Amino acid sequence: MSDGPTITTIAQRAGVSIASVSRVLNGLPTKADTERRVMSAARELGYVPNSAARSLKSRRSNQLGFAMADIGNPVYLAMIREIQPLFKAAGYRLVLHSTNVDEADEIDVLRGLGERYIDGLIMVPLRVTAEHLNMFAAARAPIVIIGSVPEGTPVDNVRTDSRKGVRLAVGHLHALGRRRIGFVNGPVDTVPGAARSAAYAEALPALGLPYDPSLVEVGDFYRTDGARAVARLLEREPDLDALLCANDLIALGALDVLRRAGRRVPQDVAVAGMDDTDLATIAWPALTSVSMGSAERGRAAAELLLDRLDNGRRAPRVVTVEPRLVVRASTTGEETP
Repeated sequence: MSDGPTITTIAQRAGVSIASVSRVLNGLPTKADTERRVMSAARELGYVPNSAARSLKSRRSNQLGFAMADIGNPVYLAMIREIQPLFKAAGYRLVLHSTNVDEADEIDVLRGLGERYIDGLIMVPLRVTAEHLNMFAAARAPIVIIGSVPEGTPVDNVRTDSRKGVRLAVGHLHALGRRRIGFVNGPVDTVPGAARSAAYAEALPALGLPYDPSLVEVGDFYRTDGARAVARLLEREPDLDALLCANDLIALGALDVLRRAGRRVPQDVAVAGMDDTDLATIAWPALTSVSMGSAERGRAAAELLLDRLDNGRRAPRVVTVEPRLVVRASTTGEETP
């Protein structure tokens, strides 16, 4: 029994090479005559291998991508909840990709835009390298970046002000009378890690407090790594009376460590996180956190991408979402069941 037409039979019918057929079916630039012959042969043979082939004329897959560091992070889930309904209403399917903060994987995703398996991409890179910037500039499909990128980068961009968020949290802890304010960060070679590290170092002197590097510990943006970093900091600086964590996952690890150490939150140590994820409301005690507008950033990115698909020649836009402090029991008072 025949398996049906293939790119080989299309190449034979069209009188072109297999490579030429592959280029046409994947939406890559090809001579007009070659494209016409391949499309004609594909229709005659009834060749429909995937969405790209079904869209030979439109060159659209009706799919849009979202590439993030970790699909289990509630920050990205908040974004997805906003992105998917907008894409669906516009007639697109959402394709998710978790990069695990792997630069090579992110570059592969960007390079894959040339194959047109998706019509556009929202990406949240934690590190932005020279190769990222080269790929942004050369991208053959629309891209929206969530996070900070250098000025002049030719992509639509949605960002928030991490530095202002840190200042809000440190100012809140200081207003509560805390003076030994520790800081547990993620990797400082990431965009958020670098911004939050710099902001913490600036915020303390602005409040009349010395910057003490011994009060700073670096781990990763995960609960278990955060807990280990908090444990190291607490062993080194047992007299700290407040703790700012670079995200809510680290802060949850901090609550675990402090509980095991017999330190009460917030009586002994006030704890604040960043991102204001769903986890902040179910933590015990409920976690004070700086909202970085995850849902708003997701919605803005989706709107920018859809607009770009309709208005491909417009200048890149930058949307900034303002952070805000959400105060809960982990800094202001222990709740009771």
